[in-house]
Amino acid sequence: MDKVTINQMVQNTIQQHGSKSALSYKVDKQWQDISYATLGERIKHFCLGLAELGLQKGDRVALLSENRPEWAITDLATLAGGGVTVPMFSTLTAAQVEYIVRDSGAKVICVSSEQQLEKIKAFDTNATTNLQHIIVFDDLPDDSVRTFDQVCELGQQVENGDEKYQQASEAVEPDDLASIIYTSGTTGDPKGAMLTHGNFMSNVQAATGIVSITPDDIFLSFLPLSHVFERMGGHYLPLSGGANISYAESLFTIRQDMQDVRPTIMMSVPRLYEGMHERILRSVKEGSGLKQKIFHWSVGVGSKVSQAVQEKREPSSMLSLKASIADKLVFQKLKAATGGRLRFFVSGGAPLSQAIAEFFHAAGILILEGYGLTETSPVISVNRPDQWKFGTVGPVVPGIEVKIAEDGEILSRGPHIMQGYFNKPSDTAEAIDSDGWFHTGDIGEIDAEGFVKITDRKKNILVLSNGKNVAPQPIENQLKQSPYISEIMLLGDQRSTVTALIVPNYDEIKEYAAEQQLDAEDLPALLQTREIQQLIRGEINQHSSDFADFERVRRFTLMEEEFSQESGDITPTLKLKRQVIMEKHKAAIDQMYGDDG
Repeated sequence: MDKVTINQMVQNTIQQHGSKSALSYKVDKQWQDISYATLGERIKHFCLGLAELGLQKGDRVALLSENRPEWAITDLATLAGGGVTVPMFSTLTAAQVEYIVRDSGAKVICVSSEQQLEKIKAFDTNATTNLQHIIVFDDLPDDSVRTFDQVCELGQQVENGDEKYQQASEAVEPDDLASIIYTSGTTGDPKGAMLTHGNFMSNVQAATGIVSITPDDIFLSFLPLSHVFERMGGHYLPLSGGANISYAESLFTIRQDMQDVRPTIMMSVPRLYEGMHERILRSVKEGSGLKQKIFHWSVGVGSKVSQAVQEKREPSSMLSLKASIADKLVFQKLKAATGGRLRFFVSGGAPLSQAIAEFFHAAGILILEGYGLTETSPVISVNRPDQWKFGTVGPVVPGIEVKIAEDGEILSRGPHIMQGYFNKPSDTAEAIDSDGWFHTGDIGEIDAEGFVKITDRKKNILVLSNGKNVAPQPIENQLKQSPYISEIMLLGDQRSTVTALIVPNYDEIKEYAAEQQLDAEDLPALLQTREIQQLIRGEINQHSSDFADFERVRRFTLMEEEFSQESGDITPTLKLKRQVIMEKHKAAIDQMYGDDG
């Protein structure tokens, strides 16, 4: 693969597709477009403006913002000037933001709004930081900060700006640092993974060798751009092919945004697909008996077609006829809900339930699951539009190496591996061995056809007191197939049996309670009733037929509140903070185990 920088890639696209729409966003409920030519000008002006503020090659620019055009421009302008971006989730607290700004030594921070600016103003003024400039994307009447437009105007006034911009951009090498991305930190302080231009571009080149990205493609971007999955898949990848990136208005408008934008490709974590699946089943349940019968018949037909496709054989003429009827009666409506021209979804960030992937494919919607980490830029393996296997994360992407260690841990080596953790040489040495193999911390296997399958996180494996090992994620995903179970976390490390903390689907529970003539007003009391406890026990038993006896959930506690970012139970990428949850609910856990030490 050719070693190129992100700067070179973006400049090539701007030259080839100048008049085409690059970015789309909503202003007062109306979609606005920014062409590639205009994008190029804004990148140049902001880059030159940052230089006027004293930003030099290697300096860090922190980014605290939701997805919007200014995020993309700031990232690309910083890289064009040889700077290093430090993206942060907009949901982080002031203390978390301060830690990252301080640890990275950021000289500039760009924030989206007054709400985010307040976090910066809450910094401990007695502590030392390198922070010199605060830039706000919104136009705020605050003389203590600069606005995005003001910095662009500063850049416009630079003499010989075109020449200076070109020189700065071309001085950047593929091995130069592009970004420090801090891991979510399910335990302990987050660590900053150092990724170069070459790291990112090796992933972009590998991805474009797997799927064709064209100027006709439209990506709906709603996962945080501070997440490396969206950064690569929903930012650099579409920019490499002249595609359009449309920014969702918010997490709560995804359904309408899909209708408006009609994306061809979309990245998401499994929770979106799980939510869509739940809404579909609930809608069917609320329909007439005839509607339910037609839906389930259609899914059965779709599943047979899906199986034929997976086995690379043509469906029979009778099955094809039935599939055409099922499509007209049911599946066209489901596909229309995504905008009607989706090529495929991509799932990453957490394990996707095989049953969910199979359901959507039966409906004619393909979800390609992939696998990677922040430290690997991120993609290690991914299913292809013409080569996929549900229940796996696909074959290894071209140009990298993967092997399975003796203890089952997945190791990877190649141009995608980070340079190390910022200011943490001992952590770096622990993660990357002397032969250059990065230790992912994930347990997995590679089948005879080269497809990678993830079993669980190494640190999540439950070792029962009898020595048996239990991988919780596959069991949790299977149990979440119950319409009454929204979220679940298995327990049992150094204990005699497996137990679980369960967040029930409150709507379904209340509906069941109404059918059983139970009082649903007092939720805590309702969850403790014999009827609800028996309902959940029955669901666990029903979905546990494939588990070994020692893997089965023996006792459980129903949670009165959902796991959330606000309560500190999950990361911004929607992963459970298992240690935090265990500490918070220690009393309930101890009660489940009784005298079990």
